[in-house]
Amino acid sequence: MSEPKYSEAMAELEEIVTAIENDSPDPDELIIKVKRAAELIQFCRKRLLNTETEINTVLAKLKEMSDDKTE
Repeated sequence: MSEPKYSEAMAELEEIVTAIENDSPDPDELIIKVKRAAELIQFCRKRLLNTETEINTVLAKLKEMSDDKTE
């Protein structure tokens, strides 16, 4: 199974939060939802950190190209 997109993970996380807030799930269902929410949060954090790293790499390359032209 492939990884979900960030937007899909966030949408699922929002659904879980809404369900917990509105449905008052029983303890067995609650722990399943909380565990899934934790997985989604971890996935989203990792995705954001990877995106930040990639953006910083691109910006560094652009700066390097700009510096080379000014010399």
